[in-house]
Amino acid sequence: MNKIFLILLITLISFGSDMPTFASEKSAYYDFTWLDQDKEIYVLQNRKYRKDERAYVVAGYGITTSGAFVDASTIQGRAGYFITEDYGIELVYAKNSGEENGTAKSVRQTAAGTIPFRRIVESYMGGMFMWSPFYAKVNMFNKVFYYDWIIGLGYGKLEEKNNRLEFDNAQLVDTITESHSGPMWDIAFQFYLSQNFNIRADLTVLHYSAKKAEEDTSSGSETSYTNYDLVLSLGYIF
Repeated sequence: MNKIFLILLITLISFGSDMPTFASEKSAYYDFTWLDQDKEIYVLQNRKYRKDERAYVVAGYGITTSGAFVDASTIQGRAGYFITEDYGIELVYAKNSGEENGTAKSVRQTAAGTIPFRRIVESYMGGMFMWSPFYAKVNMFNKVFYYDWIIGLGYGKLEEKNNRLEFDNAQLVDTITESHSGPMWDIAFQFYLSQNFNIRADLTVLHYSAKKAEEDTSSGSETSYTNYDLVLSLGYIF
């Protein structure tokens, strides 16, 4: 009985003056300032690298993963600003290059009269609102790496060339260039090298509507298309 009373007494004392504290990131408890100042400690909830109220630029190279009959690559540039640690804005521009791949050439050669339809994206640009809801750190080769997971949503404009007229004339003709607009979204993983430099991997997707391959230029019938770009970039935060 005495042991039970002692346990209850200790419990009440511990929950008396030292109730659990809900501290913000800037509090002494959260930042561990009560520890030895010569020692550094980082926990998952304490960001080591910051991006709030900071501008940034990103440049990289990647591939286009959409289009069965096209091999394409992209050079991509970005500039943005994070208003807070979680929310920001970003502008993106990409210059793409592509050509018919071996699959398209095989279709033309092995099936007489068969035409592979392809759209080759030449460039696109757009603006997005950015949300960075998650951050983490990983330990690899006895070294800690920090990264952010960023999600973007916005609107973009795309320039592409296609061989739609080839179906109308049943013969090889010059490609035509068309412009389209539509919603754009992005998923990015940003790995920090330092406070200023980072490596960033992006999946950039743009949805748009365009005329079907079998329709002539006077028809208004359209269908949905999607362009996927996977890019690896080097970023700098000012």
